[in-house]
Amino acid sequence: MKVRPIGERVLVLREEIEEKSSGGILLTQTVQEKPNQGVVRAVGDSDAVEVGDIVVFGKYSGSDTLQVDDELLVIIDVKDIKAVIYE
Repeated sequence: MKVRPIGERVLVLREEIEEKSSGGILLTQTVQEKPNQGVVRAVGDSDAVEVGDIVVFGKYSGSDTLQVDDELLVIIDVKDIKAVIYE
C-alpha cells in the first residue's frame, strides 16, 4: 500500500525499543520510554526532510499511528521534528 501524508506531515518508523536495561533486566512496556527518533518513510508538502532521513522529534509527538504493510508508522507534523541526524 502506498501512503502520502497531507499537508506538512511525515510518516516515521520509530526505532526499536530496548527490552533489556543495561544491567540485563527485562523491561515491561509500561516502564519503557518510547523512542523519540526514527526513519522518515513518507513526506507530505514539506522540503524540510526527505524519505530516509533519521529524525528526532518531540517526546509526546505522534499520537496518531498507521499500519502500512508490516510497519507501524507514526504521523508527525513537520513542526514537531527537532533535528535530522546525518552520519
